[in-house]
Amino acid sequence: MGELLTELVLRSAELIPPGEVASYGDLAGIVGTGPRQVGAVMARDGSSVCWWRVTNASGELPAHLVDEAREHWQREGITGKANGRGCRITAHRTDLLALTDAWREATANLR
Repeated sequence: MGELLTELVLRSAELIPPGEVASYGDLAGIVGTGPRQVGAVMARDGSSVCWWRVTNASGELPAHLVDEAREHWQREGITGKANGRGCRITAHRTDLLALTDAWREATANLR
């Protein structure tokens, strides 16, 4: 995976406001790549950004991250799922149009 794709994905994650979440697929649609590529970037380099705001389409994260993510979600007012494996993404999904606009502005110098 290239440095440009990594930077584009990480910038999109950084722009998700506190208390809101997006899925790997949401960010993939904005960046112009696939959800698996977004997941790979987040797994490899996501610790430098608000990784807990980027989940799978069901609002879940890899099991080893859920406890730490839950602490962030509670601080930000993101409610968890009843099964304890993720957050209620539909209740907290970020405004994807606003995120796209912000991402375009934030990455204009890269593209």
